[in-house]
Amino acid sequence: MTTRSLLREKIMVILYQYDLMKTNKLECNIDDIMHDNMDQENDFVKDMVYGVITYQNELDKLANSKMQNWDIKRIDKTGAAILRLALYELKYTDTPFVVIINEAVELAKKYSDDNVRKMINAILDKVVKEENV
Repeated sequence: MTTRSLLREKIMVILYQYDLMKTNKLECNIDDIMHDNMDQENDFVKDMVYGVITYQNELDKLANSKMQNWDIKRIDKTGAAILRLALYELKYTDTPFVVIINEAVELAKKYSDDNVRKMINAILDKVVKEENV
């Protein structure tokens, strides 16, 4: 696993914890969550986490537009974190889309069930083909 792969896994965990705390209406500070999950500060992690949180509504709309009779809120929180991270990276970074999709699918294999993995793969594939990213 490359360093970026490990960092993406940390980002997914941070986003998952943040979403879980918000859903349960718990006091949450994203900087504290990052600090608790990282040995040291990392600009890539910070940029990705803040980016996903800042653009979450837009990312959710994009994901929902690529699903039929489904909604990102119905995906397990881990899968949603993986999907949001991948969508953010597709739209706002210059990381090659094949890398982003592969990393998202690998995370989904590890943390989500097969249906969620297939859904993430299909959504990201549609975004690449239809959104000119």
